[in-house]
Amino acid sequence: MSGIPRRAMLQGAAAATAAAAATTVGTTAAVAAGKGKGHGKGPSPKEPTTPTPVTGNVPDGLEKFYDPTYDVVRGQVPASYHPWVSTREDRILLYTRTAGPRHAHLGPALAAGLNPTLTSAHVLQNAIITWMAEVGVEVDWTEDVTQMAISASAPYKAVVFGSTSRDTMWRHGTAVDSSAAVNTTTGAHLDAAKTALHQYMRAGGGFVGIHNAVGGTEYNWKWFEGLTGSQYYDHGALQDGTVVTYAKDSSTEGLPARWAFKDEWYNWMPFPTRVKFLLGVDESTLATKSQVHPGHGKFHPLSWCQYYDGGRSFITALGHDSLAWTDGSDYPGQKFFKKHVVNGILSTMGKLPFCS
Repeated sequence: MSGIPRRAMLQGAAAATAAAAATTVGTTAAVAAGKGKGHGKGPSPKEPTTPTPVTGNVPDGLEKFYDPTYDVVRGQVPASYHPWVSTREDRILLYTRTAGPRHAHLGPALAAGLNPTLTSAHVLQNAIITWMAEVGVEVDWTEDVTQMAISASAPYKAVVFGSTSRDTMWRHGTAVDSSAAVNTTTGAHLDAAKTALHQYMRAGGGFVGIHNAVGGTEYNWKWFEGLTGSQYYDHGALQDGTVVTYAKDSSTEGLPARWAFKDEWYNWMPFPTRVKFLLGVDESTLATKSQVHPGHGKFHPLSWCQYYDGGRSFITALGHDSLAWTDGSDYPGQKFFKKHVVNGILSTMGKLPFCS
């Protein structure tokens, strides 16, 4: 037996454990801040194409990409993608239900069911249906939360949330057995849509969040905050500004380095991390920022992408005004906005390189 006193051995072991813990915490903090080794680079340059056995909560080699805040692996990590479903179609599901404020570009609330009747007032819905048809993608649309109870093997290559608001994944106004707390036979499952979206993404699904879907939706669902990358805090007036193209990507292909647009220019809290930033705004071109939030200074992101919990997520906060969704309008930057949205959806579906 060693001649080292037992107390000294224990103290040495404790010090080693503390040092290891400090290293782990430091690495996690650095990655979260965008400074960790490998941040912005996946362990593999490509997504996996065949399913592999799951032997732990975090796949081997991806430990440094685990985010304890949201309890997922996320970021610019192609190797974290789950290619578990091979039967998905060139089809997306557009979800525009609002459980709070409703943007004018959504028009009146839609009837129940899948693909209810649309009118000319449903500007965003009509635009996405038309734009995606131009590139060979079919669109189903709904504001019926029961239609969002999609299975993990749903036929959609992406689910698009267009200006949804508040707790849009909850079945409001549904009668529940008053004894539900103790009656385990009740059929009530008022947040089935949340479970479905969670499992869909874990099976390699695609998520697209547009405008108010980013932060203005599901405020109290931490996993969803991670999926969208942030929370909307506030914004200034609807006003002209200059969009800055931050990075090369499928969704920014053909966009100028700087281009005119008009929007509300959302501010964020928390500031997005681990994502690939795609577009932002030059705050010096804005007349007002907001009444409370101080803005983000010289780097104010508005679009980004990431791999999240096995799936792909593309986000843009742009698209407040109905004219931004109207082809042929003289809205500043409309054709660039359209290109960004369409290519962002296509990349999230896997039809273009994603977040590369």
